[in-house]
Amino acid sequence: MKTNVARAPAADPATAEHHPQARLRSELAGLIPELRAYARFLARDRSAADDLVQDSLLRALAALDRYEPDGTLRAWLFTIQRNVFYEQARRRRTERMVLAQAIAPGEPIQRPHQHGETEVADLQRVLWTLPPLLREALVLVGAQGMSHEEAAEVCAVPVGTMKARVSRARAQIAKAMDGTPQSSAQDQSSASLA
Repeated sequence: MKTNVARAPAADPATAEHHPQARLRSELAGLIPELRAYARFLARDRSAADDLVQDSLLRALAALDRYEPDGTLRAWLFTIQRNVFYEQARRRRTERMVLAQAIAPGEPIQRPHQHGETEVADLQRVLWTLPPLLREALVLVGAQGMSHEEAAEVCAVPVGTMKARVSRARAQIAKAMDGTPQSSAQDQSSASLA
Protein backbone atom coordinates (compact mmCIF):
# COMPACT_ATOMS: atom_id res chain seq x y z
CA MET A 1 0.00 0.00 0.00
CA LYS A 2 1.41 3.29 -1.06
CA THR A 3 0.82 6.43 0.99
CA ASN A 4 1.11 9.95 -0.21
CA VAL A 5 3.50 12.03 1.84
CA ALA A 6 3.30 15.76 1.47
CA ARG A 7 6.72 17.25 0.95
CA ALA A 8 7.76 20.80 1.49
CA PRO A 9 8.79 22.53 -1.72
CA ALA A 10 12.54 22.69 -2.21
CA ALA A 11 14.06 26.00 -1.24
CA ASP A 12 15.06 28.16 -4.15
CA PRO A 13 18.83 28.81 -3.82
CA ALA A 14 18.40 32.38 -5.01
CA THR A 15 15.79 33.00 -2.31
CA ALA A 16 17.97 31.33 0.36
CA GLU A 17 20.83 33.69 -0.42
CA HIS A 18 18.66 36.68 0.38
CA HIS A 19 17.09 35.17 3.50
CA PRO A 20 19.14 36.29 6.52
CA GLN A 21 18.40 33.14 8.59
CA ALA A 22 19.56 30.87 5.76
CA ARG A 23 22.73 32.90 5.30
CA LEU A 24 23.46 32.81 9.04
CA ARG A 25 22.86 29.06 9.20
CA SER A 26 25.28 28.59 6.31
CA GLU A 27 27.94 30.74 8.01
CA LEU A 28 27.30 28.91 11.28
CA ALA A 29 27.91 25.56 9.60
CA GLY A 30 31.21 26.86 8.24
CA LEU A 31 32.36 27.73 11.77
CA ILE A 32 31.76 24.26 13.23
CA PRO A 33 35.42 23.15 12.88
CA GLU A 34 36.57 26.23 14.81
CA LEU A 35 33.91 25.64 17.46
CA ARG A 36 35.08 22.04 17.75
CA ALA A 37 38.71 23.12 18.19
CA TYR A 38 37.78 25.64 20.89
CA ALA A 39 35.58 23.06 22.60
CA ARG A 40 38.48 20.59 22.67
CA PHE A 41 40.58 23.22 24.40
CA LEU A 42 37.85 23.92 26.94
CA ALA A 43 36.74 20.35 27.62
CA ARG A 44 40.07 18.51 27.18
CA ASP A 45 38.09 15.46 26.09
CA ARG A 46 36.92 14.63 22.57
CA SER A 47 33.52 13.28 23.60
CA ALA A 48 32.82 16.14 26.00
CA ALA A 49 33.95 18.61 23.32
CA ASP A 50 31.50 17.15 20.81
CA ASP A 51 28.71 17.43 23.38
CA LEU A 52 29.72 21.03 24.07
CA VAL A 53 29.64 21.90 20.36
CA GLN A 54 26.23 20.30 20.00
CA ASP A 55 24.81 22.17 23.01
CA SER A 56 26.33 25.42 21.76
CA LEU A 57 24.88 24.98 18.28
CA LEU A 58 21.45 24.20 19.69
CA ARG A 59 21.54 27.39 21.75
CA ALA A 60 22.81 29.43 18.83
CA LEU A 61 20.12 28.12 16.49
CA ALA A 62 17.44 28.80 19.09
CA ALA A 63 18.71 32.38 19.48
CA LEU A 64 19.53 33.06 15.83
CA ASP A 65 16.80 35.68 15.57
CA ARG A 66 18.51 37.62 18.39
CA TYR A 67 21.90 37.75 16.65
CA GLU A 68 23.04 41.33 16.14
CA PRO A 69 24.60 41.67 12.66
CA ASP A 70 26.91 44.48 13.83
CA GLY A 71 29.10 41.91 15.64
CA THR A 72 30.93 38.94 14.17
CA LEU A 73 29.09 35.63 14.07
CA ARG A 74 32.29 33.86 15.10
CA ALA A 75 32.64 35.90 18.31
CA TRP A 76 28.94 35.46 19.06
CA LEU A 77 29.22 31.66 18.71
CA PHE A 78 32.38 31.49 20.81
CA THR A 79 30.66 33.54 23.52
CA ILE A 80 27.73 31.12 23.53
CA GLN A 81 30.10 28.15 23.68
CA ARG A 82 32.10 29.70 26.50
CA ASN A 83 28.93 30.39 28.50
CA VAL A 84 27.65 26.84 27.93
CA PHE A 85 31.01 25.44 29.04
CA TYR A 86 31.04 27.43 32.29
CA GLU A 87 27.43 26.53 32.97
CA GLN A 88 28.24 22.84 32.51
CA ALA A 89 31.37 23.19 34.67
CA ARG A 90 29.30 24.65 37.52
CA ARG A 91 26.82 21.80 37.16
CA ARG A 92 29.63 19.19 37.21
CA ARG A 93 31.21 20.82 40.26
CA THR A 94 27.91 20.56 42.11
CA GLU A 95 27.54 16.92 41.02
CA ARG A 96 31.09 16.14 42.23
CA MET A 97 30.37 17.69 45.62
CA VAL A 98 27.26 15.55 45.97
CA LEU A 99 29.15 12.43 44.90
CA ALA A 100 32.07 13.22 47.21
CA GLN A 101 29.68 13.32 50.13
CA ALA A 102 28.32 9.92 49.07
CA ILE A 103 31.77 8.25 48.80
CA ALA A 104 33.16 6.71 51.97
CA PRO A 105 35.96 8.88 53.45
CA GLY A 106 38.57 6.09 53.28
CA GLU A 107 38.01 5.23 49.60
CA PRO A 108 40.86 6.28 47.32
CA ILE A 109 39.96 8.48 44.38
CA GLN A 110 41.66 7.47 41.13
CA ARG A 111 43.13 10.28 39.09
CA PRO A 112 43.75 10.01 35.34
CA HIS A 113 47.29 8.96 34.47
CA GLN A 114 49.12 11.22 32.05
CA HIS A 115 52.30 10.50 30.08
CA GLY A 116 54.27 12.94 28.04
CA GLU A 117 57.92 13.74 27.48
CA THR A 118 57.84 15.63 24.19
CA GLU A 119 57.93 19.39 23.88
CA VAL A 120 54.30 19.42 22.80
CA ALA A 121 53.32 17.50 25.92
CA ASP A 122 55.43 19.88 28.01
CA LEU A 123 53.78 22.87 26.39
CA GLN A 124 50.36 21.38 27.03
CA ARG A 125 51.27 20.74 30.66
CA VAL A 126 52.53 24.30 31.08
CA LEU A 127 49.47 25.69 29.33
CA TRP A 128 47.23 24.00 31.90
CA THR A 129 49.23 25.50 34.78
CA LEU A 130 48.32 29.01 33.64
CA PRO A 131 45.48 30.74 35.46
CA PRO A 132 42.22 30.08 33.52
CA LEU A 133 41.80 33.66 32.30
CA LEU A 134 45.32 33.79 30.86
CA ARG A 135 45.00 30.33 29.32
CA GLU A 136 41.71 31.25 27.68
CA ALA A 137 43.12 34.50 26.27
CA LEU A 138 46.16 32.73 24.82
CA VAL A 139 44.10 29.98 23.19
CA LEU A 140 41.61 32.41 21.65
CA VAL A 141 44.32 34.66 20.20
CA GLY A 142 47.06 32.09 19.58
CA ALA A 143 45.38 28.80 18.73
CA GLN A 144 42.07 30.10 17.38
CA GLY A 145 43.67 32.97 15.49
CA MET A 146 41.21 35.57 16.76
CA SER A 147 42.17 39.21 16.85
CA HIS A 148 42.54 40.78 20.27
CA GLU A 149 39.29 42.63 19.57
CA GLU A 150 37.36 39.43 18.79
CA ALA A 151 38.78 37.63 21.83
CA ALA A 152 37.92 40.62 24.03
CA GLU A 153 34.35 40.49 22.70
CA VAL A 154 34.10 36.75 23.47
CA CYS A 155 35.34 37.27 27.04
CA ALA A 156 33.43 40.54 27.54
CA VAL A 157 36.54 42.50 28.56
CA PRO A 158 38.28 45.59 27.16
CA VAL A 159 40.80 45.02 24.36
CA GLY A 160 43.65 46.27 26.56
CA THR A 161 42.82 43.65 29.18
CA MET A 162 42.88 40.94 26.52
CA LYS A 163 46.27 42.13 25.23
CA ALA A 164 47.65 42.14 28.77
CA ARG A 165 46.36 38.62 29.45
CA VAL A 166 47.92 37.27 26.25
CA SER A 167 51.21 38.98 27.03
CA ARG A 168 51.33 37.61 30.60
CA ALA A 169 50.39 34.12 29.40
CA ARG A 170 53.16 34.13 26.78
CA ALA A 171 55.68 35.39 29.33
CA GLN A 172 54.73 32.71 31.87
CA ILE A 173 54.93 29.96 29.24
CA ALA A 174 58.32 31.20 28.02
CA LYS A 175 59.62 31.31 31.57
CA ALA A 176 58.30 27.81 32.35
CA MET A 177 59.65 26.32 29.11
CA ASP A 178 63.10 27.76 29.85
CA GLY A 179 63.13 25.74 33.08
CA THR A 180 62.89 28.69 35.41
CA PRO A 181 60.10 28.88 37.98
CA GLN A 182 56.83 29.92 36.38
CA SER A 183 56.11 32.91 38.58
CA SER A 184 55.72 33.97 42.16
CA ALA A 185 52.46 33.47 44.01
CA GLN A 186 51.93 37.24 43.88
CA ASP A 187 52.20 37.24 40.05
CA GLN A 188 49.68 34.40 39.79
CA SER A 189 47.17 36.02 42.11
CA SER A 190 47.36 39.34 40.25
CA ALA A 191 47.10 37.53 36.89
CA SER A 192 43.98 35.69 37.98
CA LEU A 193 42.33 39.01 38.86
CA ALA A 194 42.74 40.43 35.34
